[in-house]
Formats: sequence, C-alpha cells, structure tokens
Amino acid sequence: MDQDFHTAAKAPWAVQASRGRLHPEAEDPARTPWQRDRDRIIHSRAFRRLQYKTQVFVFHEGDHFRTRLTHSIEVAQIARSLARMLRLDEDLAEALALAHDLGHPPFGHAGEEALNACMRPHGGFDHNAQSLKQVTALERRYAGFDGLNLSWETLEGLAKHNGPVRRPQGWIAEYDARHGLELGSHASAEAQVAALADDIAYNNHDLEDGLRAGFFTLEEAAALPLCGEALERARRANPGLPEDRAAPEVVRRVIAAMIADVAAEARARIAALAPADAASIRAAAAPVVAFSPRMAALNEETRAFLRERMYRHFRVNRSMGKSKRALQVLFQLLHGAPQMLPDRWRQEAGEAGTPHAARVVCDYLAGMTDRFALEEYRRLTDPHVGG
Repeated sequence: MDQDFHTAAKAPWAVQASRGRLHPEAEDPARTPWQRDRDRIIHSRAFRRLQYKTQVFVFHEGDHFRTRLTHSIEVAQIARSLARMLRLDEDLAEALALAHDLGHPPFGHAGEEALNACMRPHGGFDHNAQSLKQVTALERRYAGFDGLNLSWETLEGLAKHNGPVRRPQGWIAEYDARHGLELGSHASAEAQVAALADDIAYNNHDLEDGLRAGFFTLEEAAALPLCGEALERARRANPGLPEDRAAPEVVRRVIAAMIADVAAEARARIAALAPADAASIRAAAAPVVAFSPRMAALNEETRAFLRERMYRHFRVNRSMGKSKRALQVLFQLLHGAPQMLPDRWRQEAGEAGTPHAARVVCDYLAGMTDRFALEEYRRLTDPHVGG
C-alpha cells in the first residue's frame, strides 16, 4: 500500500472543481460542493425511505437482511475506500454512492419490472432515470427550486455511472435538454468508482443474506472460487473458526480482494491512458475503473450462482410475485381514477387515463416504501379498511 495513502493530494485526473448548479447558489465556505450534495441527499425524504425498500427481502421478512438504505451506506463505504486509494475526490464518490438507488421503487427488481410493464405504453420505467428525476424534480424541500439542486458532477454521475448514454430517453433526455450532462462521454472516475462499489457490495452482501436465509450453505458457496479461497484463508488464519463467524469472515475477505483488484486494474489503466485531467477520463474510449478480466469473470460466476440459488428461489418468487401484482393493481386503479391520489399528486395528474397521469402515478408509486405500498394496496382494495 502507498505510504501516502491517508495524506495524498488529489490526482490531476480527479474532479478538481465544480461546474456549478442549475440554479446558482453561493457555495458553503465550510463544505465542498460534493460534501454539500452528500448532506442534501442524506436529508432528503427519498433517502429516508430507503430504510423500508427491498434489496431482496421485503421489509417484514427479517430485521438483519439488507435494505436499500443499508446497501447504499455499504456502497458509500467501499466507494470512499476506492476513491482514496486512487487519489480521487472521496466526497463526490460518496455522494454518488448514497444517491444511486434513490429512484428504486418498492419491492426491488420485481417492483421495477411491474412499473416498467405498466409504463410500457408511456415510455417505460428505469430506476436510474428515476434517481435523476428524484433529485432534480420530485424532492420539494427548498423555496427557490424543485429537487435538491445538486452539482453538475453529481448529476452527471447519476446519469452516466454505467457508461455513456447514447440514446437518452425519458427524464434523462428532458433534464439534459435543460442542463447538458455531456451524455455521450464517460462519467468521472469518481462516478465509475461508485458504480464498481455497487457491484462489489451487491453480490457479497446478497451472499451473506442468502446464507442467513438458508437458501444455500457456506460449503455450497465455497464452490465459487472467490468464496472458496477466502474460506480457506479464514480457516487457516483462525483454526476452529465457528460456523456463525465464517460467513461474515468470508464476505469481508472477498470484498477486500475485489477492492484490491479494482484499485490495481484502475492504476494500470490510468497509467496506460496518462490522463492530464478529469476531461481526459471522460473522453477515454473505455472506463478507467473496472475489474480485471479474471475478477470480472469470477464476479459474474457469483452473480449467476445468486441468480439461480437466491433470486429464483421459490420463497423469493412468491414474495416478489405478490408484491408485483399489488403494484400493478395500484397503478391500474390510480391511473384510472387519479382523484384517489393524495392532494399534491391528484392536482398534478389531471385527467384520468392520459400519458401524463400515468407518469405522475408512476412517480407516486416509485417513491413508496414496501410497507406503504402494501398498506395503500389494502386501503384501495379491501372494503373493510378505511381510506
């Protein structure tokens, strides 16, 4: 590890200064623009709601399973570690990590599939675009503007953290027309770090949750090379390692190995590119922050294992199937009768059955927690439950 790990100044290719905000504001002398973005994200309603939004398990299925909130915090921790190792702006990487799931609807990927099916005649639904919409329009906290008025760099990273957006649609296209985000290029290295941190956290913490839920055993997971190597090292370093400590020990070792791999690969790519500044990172032909080919293959192997043994498990399918139907019923009822929406949303929805009403209903549903969506479903479908 570099001796200046804790004290090194930012690299030339890190983001150095902000391009500002859509609505000009005097910056805070005590905080960088991205510290201020982070604080606005943490204080937003959408961030608080992540506590009761599904990662894999619906909120009532167990207190120790991940939610979107705990996942986002874990992603932010990994993103800060990677950003520091690569001498990037830690605050920007952290803000992007904390905001990346703000657009996720209730019930995880099942909820996204349900809303996308409902919205297919009206442009579809994408949680990345919804995250951008949440922070630029749907949050209503400030007197002078809708949204959180985040910095250009944070908005760029939300829109492009998975790579250039060649054919923008929906809200990403609408917002870009007002406040150009240079969608055809890569995002900053900080945004690329946040995207890789999401991959690292997602697979590893789902492994731990899957073990806790009994979907597979530790020995079965150890058939994966990453897990098997980590388990062998953990048992060698800790003779008589208790089984209840083995799983978290494996997960932390795999996370550390993946972080080290990304850091090494990114350093090699940056050395080959020799970027002069952050603009050089954006203009590059490929991302500079990535897994090595070997780690990318191992990560995909883990993803395939989880897909087969966890995401398609009958218990998950039953829970997600019920949740998906509840969200579809809510959409149909409210799109057909927007007068049943709360005041703010009813006024914005306008006439029943229109594409505009569909988008407003979709925004309303996407913001719900698992708990509120199930309660709303009961209120609107059970005659014995009051409105």
